[in-house]
Amino acid sequence: MAELVLTTADGRPLAEALAVAERRAKLRAFLLVTPLLAFILITFVSPILQVLQQSVYNPRFSEAMPGMVTWFATHPAGTEPDEAAYAVLVADLTKAAEAKEVAGAGERVNYEMPGTRSLFTAAGRKAKSLTPPYKEALIAVDPKWGDPQLWAVMRQVSHAWSADFFLAALDLQHDQTGAIVRVAEKERVYVDLFLRTFGMGALITAICLVLGYPVAHLLAILPVRKSNLLMILVLLPFWTSLLVRTTSWIVLLQG
Repeated sequence: MAELVLTTADGRPLAEALAVAERRAKLRAFLLVTPLLAFILITFVSPILQVLQQSVYNPRFSEAMPGMVTWFATHPAGTEPDEAAYAVLVADLTKAAEAKEVAGAGERVNYEMPGTRSLFTAAGRKAKSLTPPYKEALIAVDPKWGDPQLWAVMRQVSHAWSADFFLAALDLQHDQTGAIVRVAEKERVYVDLFLRTFGMGALITAICLVLGYPVAHLLAILPVRKSNLLMILVLLPFWTSLLVRTTSWIVLLQG
């Protein structure tokens, strides 16, 4: 016995026609939300991705000091900088000063070792006039150029891609050998803040669960008139908080 196939008025199988109509409905629904999706991607997702990229990518030193990047790549950590290293450093400082990039390189180093931005800018202004031996000449400009810690930091920031900012957020840093160690005790502030924040979050969540479930059960079993009144009382603190924040912004912007 032949299977009965339902067809449309124009002779097409009904299942095929329904599939086509469903695809069109899905496409129409997607096109309707496309503007909202594009708005979210442009104004919300894209900035977050850019911030995430900047948190691990900073090429200001590596682009301004390519010679030093090469020297660090060919010499293992712990190598004492010799005259050749200082010659490369002076050459990079000279080129970076001409390209007006020396301040950016110094600022990148300054993130890890405060007070070094002015060191780079001062050396950049004098680099073109320095003569061999460059090690003695550069140290004469500022003795900090002979500090092993400074060279360790320059090695650290010579990589454009780095997790240094995330390490700093966890009160960690690289030592002179490149190993990850904790910062000085007086500088450890972020981990305590994280623990305090998560602790308060857990406490508030627990309080909300203890208070929220009984109220939700009460709202579910009360008559509609009483449950609506109780819902207003529940929402009132949220609306009050929103009103206070809105008023604060208005006052702040008007000032």
